Amino acid sequence: MVKLKVLVIDDEKHMCSAISKALAQYNPEVKDTDEKISFSIDTAYTAEEAFRKIEKMDPDIILLDYKLPDMSGLDILQKVKFDESECLVIMITAYASLETAVSAIKSGAFDFIAKPFSPEDLRKTVFKAVQQLILSRQVRKLTEEKRKVRFQFISVLGHELKAPLNAIEGYLSLIKEKALGDDVSNYMEMIERCLIRIDGMRKLIVDLLDLTRIESGEKKRELGNFNIVDIAEESVENIKMEAEKRGIEIILQAEKEIYANCDRGEILVIFNNLISNAVKYNKDNGKVWVRIKRDDGKVNIEVEDTGIGMTKEDQKKLFKEFTRIRNEKTKHILGSGLGLAIVKKIADLYNGSVSVESEPDKGSKFKVILVDKTNDK
Repeated sequence: MVKLKVLVIDDEKHMCSAISKALAQYNPEVKDTDEKISFSIDTAYTAEEAFRKIEKMDPDIILLDYKLPDMSGLDILQKVKFDESECLVIMITAYASLETAVSAIKSGAFDFIAKPFSPEDLRKTVFKAVQQLILSRQVRKLTEEKRKVRFQFISVLGHELKAPLNAIEGYLSLIKEKALGDDVSNYMEMIERCLIRIDGMRKLIVDLLDLTRIESGEKKRELGNFNIVDIAEESVENIKMEAEKRGIEIILQAEKEIYANCDRGEILVIFNNLISNAVKYNKDNGKVWVRIKRDDGKVNIEVEDTGIGMTKEDQKKLFKEFTRIRNEKTKHILGSGLGLAIVKKIADLYNGSVSVESEPDKGSKFKVILVDKTNDK
């Protein structure tokens, strides 16, 4: 329950009483929010009293009479700096002319209501102000949350780039100083390590771009009826060389054609991330199984490996941004910590899901479910 403070400023006591009564039992709900509203109501009968109460209670909504004995409502609007707060003013007037309304709005009023008015008219006008307040607060909250996330994002990014950059700088300094003599072959291992770290930074930047495009919604999705198996085969081909260096076999188990209405690039990102991870965290001479099937309007993707696996605790945080499993077995494995977060966000675009089953030293199985309404070909 959100309690909004309302100040009624009117020299007619019966009017203040009627307004207070109409709002006392009024508990509106703002659409698309979980907020239910109640009102804390106070009154003022003169401008002098109004200024004191505005200062003291910092109201959310003011119902202000157009004419008071000691000052007009317009003068009060101009004297109090409402533009520095989120307070909304509804002008009450017995002069329901267009000129009066324009003057009130120009002076900073949110809306106006003409006397005489019914309790229902009052509630409708107040509800517009309530909507404005609640939605404005939500926007500010989201903006602040985005600012904090952006700061955290930049901090983590700086941390992730700092270590490889320091390593590259150290190796290049040794090469520049010819620390191992004039023979170029003495530096090949250093150069190889530099290239590995540069590749890691490149992958981090690619992952960041993928994540940013998905979250911003700015990338236009190119949906079409694509064969998921073809996309998986392309991904396997991309990663095959890396797997063969360590004797890892990638086995694709699927029918020849499984079509779905999807963005081809998004599905390729899913396969690339899952299969690449299955190879990266696998044991030498291990296996990776990629399984695809359609079931009841859904495309089910499984990527299973014979790798190092993970604990239940590690699994709980696996799909959060910049999450990497850090232990003795993974400390030398480079990665951005973004790949699985990206997989989850893409699955969400298809009203789908992503999950993992894993045990330490026994491998992992990742499951992605994508909802699709396209009929099988």
